Amino acid sequence: MPARESPPELKKRAARVSRTLAKLYPNARISLDFETPWQCLAATILSAQSTDAGVNRVTPQLFKEYPDTRAMAAADPRHVEQLIVKTGFFRQKTRSLMNAAKKIVEDYGGEVPSRMEDLVTLPGIGRKTANVILGVAFDVPGFAVDTHVTRLTNRLRLVATRDPQKIEALVTKMVPPVEWTGLSLRLILHGRRVCEARRPRCEVCVMNDFCPSSTVKPGKPPAQGTLSPGAAGGGL
Repeated sequence: MPARESPPELKKRAARVSRTLAKLYPNARISLDFETPWQCLAATILSAQSTDAGVNRVTPQLFKEYPDTRAMAAADPRHVEQLIVKTGFFRQKTRSLMNAAKKIVEDYGGEVPSRMEDLVTLPGIGRKTANVILGVAFDVPGFAVDTHVTRLTNRLRLVATRDPQKIEALVTKMVPPVEWTGLSLRLILHGRRVCEARRPRCEVCVMNDFCPSSTVKPGKPPAQGTLSPGAAGGGL
């Protein structure tokens, strides 16, 4: 059994993970389409149990008819349901959209708040969604932890827990705030493309020489088809 890493050693390896993924996915971003913080919040709510592509198909009309919080707060819920029905769980999502909009109007003057402690008070918004909104809508450092981030941080042995809040607390102590949003987005992208849940593709992973869970021995040349930075960029 390998010796347990000291905090400085773990921090150094976390930095290497961040640098490696930044080189591989220099333009990583979420693939939800939005123009304002409210649209970002709404699209993120709709993305639960749905694909980003599916959300992007319904949001143009939704945002045309309900472009801001005041419009959504006064909406006819039956019409909102009709517009978002294809994203699934449309009744629950309609309630979350309208209740979040009403609270933003009542408590924040109609403007989406830019602080974690305020965002998590909104209906339908947990820490993961709040971190996404902070990072991509306000350019405020946020480390969102979803199933991909949970899986990869454990496989990389940066953490030994599956509790999202604990993972967030641990990882954000290892890397500087300026890297939080990018690292989260890149871990998600790498989890979708390479470090898959059922079978991690270690043979093409750029971290196979230092990932503790790699099935490829250090020093072994990557298999043909290894992802290159030029081929790996793109949205989430």
